[in-house]
Amino acid sequence: MAPHIITDGPVPKHAQLRDILSELCRTTLKPGDILPGERILEETYGVSRITVRRAIGDLVAEGRLRRVRGKGTFVAPNPLVSRLHLASFSDEMGIQKVTASSKILLGERSTAPDEVCEFFNTTPTVAHTHLRRLRLGDGEPYSIDDGWYNSTFAPTLLENDIYKSVYAILGSTFDVPITEAEQTVTAVAADDEIAALLDVSPGTPLLHITRFARSGDRPVEWCSSVYRTDRYRLTSRVARASQ
Repeated sequence: MAPHIITDGPVPKHAQLRDILSELCRTTLKPGDILPGERILEETYGVSRITVRRAIGDLVAEGRLRRVRGKGTFVAPNPLVSRLHLASFSDEMGIQKVTASSKILLGERSTAPDEVCEFFNTTPTVAHTHLRRLRLGDGEPYSIDDGWYNSTFAPTLLENDIYKSVYAILGSTFDVPITEAEQTVTAVAADDEIAALLDVSPGTPLLHITRFARSGDRPVEWCSSVYRTDRYRLTSRVARASQ
């Protein structure tokens, strides 16, 4: 770790150190690597413990670093950026060179909630596929997907490799590729169960996205997902309507 010179001047020392550590995370360390200890940073850059802690705290707040009690401070996983185009979690991860994987929390055929039946246009007695998955990027938790899949169009979905992209299975095996979706985005607080799965504290703000997906005019998927806000963000482009 080659030392940079931190000087007195218009830019506060903690801000200078924050930029140095940010560059270190970007160019030298990789997600999951541990940051040098506070004492080493003090000695290397000639700053106080308060300066070190404030610089690290800023990067933790930005999602660049994460603290693990009793272990140290680590480089956080790269955030997944969704540009609001229609793509699977696996595809979005692949674009950003992050290895996607899943842990199956629930996979069954059962009767669905009323809002799902209404979207699928089926009676409450019809069984559909219920699939709940913890989605991981490079082995780190990013989100939980709680999805329902219309048994009219994908009756044997669970007999396929659902650890991978369900969208790919829907298209290749059942000929119902997802072509359009309506999404509603809100904020929720993590309850105890979700907090444990996503490795956050209870009450942590999460991004909640409900998706109603179709293949042409066929309703195929209803999915409620929660995302860690330090590992997932939405980006969109808007334009003013012509008068």
